[in-house]
Amino acid sequence: MRALFCKDTLLRPFRSMRGDPDRWISRLVFLLGPWAALWMVEILNENDVFQDLAAWQVLMNMIWYYLLFALCQLILGRRRRSAAVAVTLCFLVGLLNHYILRFRGRILFPADVAGWRTAANVASDFDYSLDHYIVQAAVLLVAYLFLVWACPAQRRRDRMPRLAGALLILFGAGYSFAFFCTGMLPALGIYTQQWVTQANGFLLNFTVAMRYSSVDKPEDYSRDRVLELAEEYPAVEADGSVTRPVNIIAIMNESFADLTIFEGLELEEDPTPFLHSMTENTIKGWMYSPVTGGGTASVEFEYLTGFSTLFQPPHTVAYQLYVEEGMPSLAALAGSQGYETTAFHPYLSSGWNRPIAYQCLSFDHQLYQEDVEDPYLIRRYISDRSDYETIFDVTGTTSPAFVFNVTMQNHSGYAQGWNNLTKTIRLSTQLRTADSSAEQYIALAQASDDALEELIGYYSQVEEPTLIVFFGDHQPPLKNAFYEELYGKKLSERTTAEVLQQYAVPFFLWANYDIPEQSGVILSPNYLGVLTAQTAGLPLTGYMNFLAQMYQELPVITPVGLITADGQTLTESELNEEQQEWLWKYETFNYCGMIDLFDEARPFFCPPQDREQNG
Repeated sequence: MRALFCKDTLLRPFRSMRGDPDRWISRLVFLLGPWAALWMVEILNENDVFQDLAAWQVLMNMIWYYLLFALCQLILGRRRRSAAVAVTLCFLVGLLNHYILRFRGRILFPADVAGWRTAANVASDFDYSLDHYIVQAAVLLVAYLFLVWACPAQRRRDRMPRLAGALLILFGAGYSFAFFCTGMLPALGIYTQQWVTQANGFLLNFTVAMRYSSVDKPEDYSRDRVLELAEEYPAVEADGSVTRPVNIIAIMNESFADLTIFEGLELEEDPTPFLHSMTENTIKGWMYSPVTGGGTASVEFEYLTGFSTLFQPPHTVAYQLYVEEGMPSLAALAGSQGYETTAFHPYLSSGWNRPIAYQCLSFDHQLYQEDVEDPYLIRRYISDRSDYETIFDVTGTTSPAFVFNVTMQNHSGYAQGWNNLTKTIRLSTQLRTADSSAEQYIALAQASDDALEELIGYYSQVEEPTLIVFFGDHQPPLKNAFYEELYGKKLSERTTAEVLQQYAVPFFLWANYDIPEQSGVILSPNYLGVLTAQTAGLPLTGYMNFLAQMYQELPVITPVGLITADGQTLTESELNEEQQEWLWKYETFNYCGMIDLFDEARPFFCPPQDREQNG
């Protein structure tokens, strides 16, 4: 009896298929819908589903597409109507994403939805002509809609069995909870793709960005509390006794590091002798970056704004998710003092959403690789020498000038050809064995030092007072085995202080006029902008005054560890009560200035002229 029951249960769908083939064809077309949607959206995302996405990325995208189609089915009740609505909605969102990718060089992010009014203001300025991606996706859309139309119409609303509906809702709710509210994504190593933003596939990357785009509100945060704290840190007027330079040049040198910080480094000669020789009119020391091996835009953000990545979700980049028009910045401060501000990066403008980020950070001008005339390449990147020659042109035609420059010469990887690069320093056998590409990096550092000498030599002869701020963004992404040789131990055995060594890069401020000389200074990039303003004789906003005072207690703040005024290296949990209070204030101001900048708080963060422009 039981065998007959099981057999009848198994055969029932096939009997139904023979008895009502139209319904099963309709169901099959409906089930094909999410695949058509994925293919169509990824065409508009300029991805090849079959080559550019891994199997797990396809799977996680498909879960969202099937949930979308199922939701439409629950709401509309009829398969044809649900499939048509769902696939058309996917096409429209994919088309919007395609235009954003065309105009901005990166895909749609959740923050773009919140900023739709700003986008609408400039929408008429763009070219919306069709391209082959749109044509291909439209052909696929029409083909699928034809299949839907060809399916027989349902005579009555298709009611999903209660149990199936309940299970579907339970699965959707459970998956969404695990996706957005648990540690599932970090455990799987899934983070927002923010350089090649198409890499996860559109829908997966958008939802992952939603997962990580929420910055936690500090404990006891309120707008009234922000205003109360802000009263403790008034703005500071410019120091009239300090020479104000005509040119302020901030150079963040890509992957520039001084690996002599490691005792295990054995070299035949010093790769950066000029850097080490600098003492006159120089403030120098170590900057502890929030990242190592990559993440350039996070260092830029900290330097220009004074906000810290410590309070952002891990593996997120503020340029993509949090920067909005009118955000306080060092460029805005310089602009309020009459400087013409220029951001310059001799590479693709599409990286890290820089055109939009620089605009939001109040830069007047932007320059990229196409603006470098007859560049001298090292490997395949524009060299520091050509980079600095472009800066010479900017300061020669603009006065007063504030220039923020991110170089490109030393970018990874280091197994490229040796075009215009000479190997003059050999590493020990152990270090070469650990990472055979490391010698190319050492040669690049030497080339950067040579260009640096030319840079300082040029401005030594310039009559206009000039202040140069120079710092690496992070150490190079060399192999773990190489760093283990430098440490003389496994990376897992390092103390917090030893880990921070891998985050240390050199920095200096140099002027072609008299400034107080210092060496051995330590800081993190969130403070370097304040030091720039102080050395240049610029006024400080209330927020910058707060940072200047917090620096006296916690001169280094990174996600890896903190260094106190007395030189202790601690984690957040090891801070004493007073240090915890400073960190809480910082988190409160960080949240307000980056996420919740309301009108009453704007005078605390922004310089007077900036308030008039943006308030």
